[in-house]
Amino acid sequence: MLRAFGRAFSLRAIFSLSHDSLMGAVAINLSLWLRLGWEGYSAILPDVGAPATIVMIVVVAIASVISRSNRTSWRYFSIPDVIAMVRMVTLALLMFLPASFLLWRAESIPRATYVVMWLVLFLLVAGPRVAYRLSREGRLTLRPRPAGVSQIPVLLIGAGNEAEAFLRGLAPSREVMYRPVGIIDENGWRRGGTLHGVPILGDLKALPKIMEMLARGGETPRKLVVTDLHAPPEMLGHLLQLAEGLGLTLARVPRSTELQPGLEQRDAIKPVALEDLLGRSQAVLDPSLPASVIADKCVLVTGAGGSIGSELARQIAAFGPRRLVLLDSSEFNLYSIDMEISERNPTLSRAACLADVRDRPRILRVMEQERPDIVFHAAALKHVPMVEAHPVEGLLTNVIGTRNVADAAVAAGASEFVLISTDKAVNATNVMGATKRCAELYCQAMDVEGLDKPNGTRFAMVRFGNVLGSAGSVVPLFQRQLAAGGPITVTHPDVKRFFMTIPEAVALLLQASGLSGSRRLPAGSIMVLDMGEPVKIVDLARQMIRLAGLRPDVDVKIDFVGLRPGEKLFEELFFADETLNPTAVPGVRLVEPNRMDYREITSHIVALERACASGDEVGAVAGLAKIVPALGEREAGGTDIRVVAAKA
Repeated sequence: MLRAFGRAFSLRAIFSLSHDSLMGAVAINLSLWLRLGWEGYSAILPDVGAPATIVMIVVVAIASVISRSNRTSWRYFSIPDVIAMVRMVTLALLMFLPASFLLWRAESIPRATYVVMWLVLFLLVAGPRVAYRLSREGRLTLRPRPAGVSQIPVLLIGAGNEAEAFLRGLAPSREVMYRPVGIIDENGWRRGGTLHGVPILGDLKALPKIMEMLARGGETPRKLVVTDLHAPPEMLGHLLQLAEGLGLTLARVPRSTELQPGLEQRDAIKPVALEDLLGRSQAVLDPSLPASVIADKCVLVTGAGGSIGSELARQIAAFGPRRLVLLDSSEFNLYSIDMEISERNPTLSRAACLADVRDRPRILRVMEQERPDIVFHAAALKHVPMVEAHPVEGLLTNVIGTRNVADAAVAAGASEFVLISTDKAVNATNVMGATKRCAELYCQAMDVEGLDKPNGTRFAMVRFGNVLGSAGSVVPLFQRQLAAGGPITVTHPDVKRFFMTIPEAVALLLQASGLSGSRRLPAGSIMVLDMGEPVKIVDLARQMIRLAGLRPDVDVKIDFVGLRPGEKLFEELFFADETLNPTAVPGVRLVEPNRMDYREITSHIVALERACASGDEVGAVAGLAKIVPALGEREAGGTDIRVVAAKA
């Protein structure tokens, strides 16, 4: 009772009530003047004017509360609110009629005045609301909320612009799937009101009680729908836990980037995705920088069929290069991305080159034939345990392959070479990370070496952490384990990793290439993508279980299996002695790391190549440890890769 009273007399409701009551006073006097003219109105004013005005104020106030019209939103005034106004005006006149007969026998007021009064009062209470909405939006769409017993009842979280747009999109002429039964909103002044006829019931703290109230009324929601497109990940995580406890699923309204012409998008609410829960806001980037570098250029992407390489190809194609060259050693992956690019960009000049970066003569021929302006080197072996078990293969691809592509790019006159590196290169305790650090050192040395050459190739090294859904990521593994009913396997309860979505990582990578293309960066600089705070893998596993509508440790078990050889609890994006500086691009930072002389790193790589050619795994890993000392000093679960290699 007290809660209902509070909703009826919130600040906004009191304002609306006062406005409508005042309009009632204006309506009775204006109606009498319109019907009787000035002389007739002046004649009855002394006897009837004051009591009629007071009665009208009272009955309008009572009717406003009873019909709940004082709770309607002015900003989102719509057909349900118009209906509430009609109810209120009609009720007020029905109460005014007997009151006028009792107080002054209604002898002084012509019967037609009541009809005029109804019209005038309706215009006076509805008109300002319509005008207010028009002043805020410049347009007015009055569409009712459709009803239907077959619709899925949902509870909206948030009563802002996105909620209004979603409700407005539920037009009566369409077969809508969802029926909003209430709105949860944290803004106190909105509580107790309505939005397109949907009641704003309270805040998140009251959610369990609201659910009970809706259940008693036969309106039990089956989904929580987040309408705030900018809701922080922490809030989404909290909502996911609340939804789990209440037996609901969590969804969100679609973003504008997900809307497709011709589809009924407002009905198609989206499940909350894992990237929504990363604990960091995705960067909003200016596409003009990479566009200025890529447009009308020939761009070559190695590893173009992989998760990062294929997204690179998609985004590069959108910037209008003169020619796009896709290079990969996997026939199927290369065919897949080539077909996709041809369908998306049918007029783009492109080439699909089946080649292995280890094959130096082949890479030199491709570069000589295509003469790329920019080379993105994404080809790599990235799976830590696999490279740990096959160190020579990792060295041949990640170190020798990088040298081959870099040398060929310089020989072909490329203006820019972008190496895609990893956080595992920092203080590398596994072979994969050490090979990527070695590749960084070689490219740094090449950048310094080419400074004195006119129009020499600039080398950009870009480091970032894990990307969701990429090859070797835990996400596909967890998805397979979930599909099989569990358990989900996590190496250690404290292991943390940096995460980013593939499209965002590639977009930032292209921004970094734009900075490098400006040729203003210090020689040998490495760019680091801002990955936010690291995420616990076990928390990621629990979120994925909840997103599947299941309960962690109840429906799906989580098993801890121990760290794998070479694996660390925490990854780092830069060394302790590296200086970290901001750049002109949000989300991209610059480090000025320690470098190795070109002749020194070249001699090391030549020695590595000899060891790999002879199949000497122990010698190859020992040679790699000379370049990356952290590899030789590591202790990964007591296992040293040199011992593993010797036993093999």
